[in-house]
Amino acid sequence: MPETVSVKVNGVPVAVSPGATVAAAIVTLGEAVFRRSVRGEPRGPLCGMGICFECRVTVNGVAHVRSCEILCGPGMEIETDRC
Repeated sequence: MPETVSVKVNGVPVAVSPGATVAAAIVTLGEAVFRRSVRGEPRGPLCGMGICFECRVTVNGVAHVRSCEILCGPGMEIETDRC
């Protein structure tokens, strides 16, 4: 098993431990805003177990992925809504 898994968060490379979630990779870069509500309010992980849907991001072009439920894979492209 590799020592780290390399992913990109908003175009920035980040190395995480195998088994790390997408949410963990985002937080590793110091990002707090994962998405915006329909009113433009910043949102981030709340429950950490996939119930609240506040941590949704785009992974490999697929929108609305719950980042706390998905494990990082090599070369994964992760995008948050930082607008």
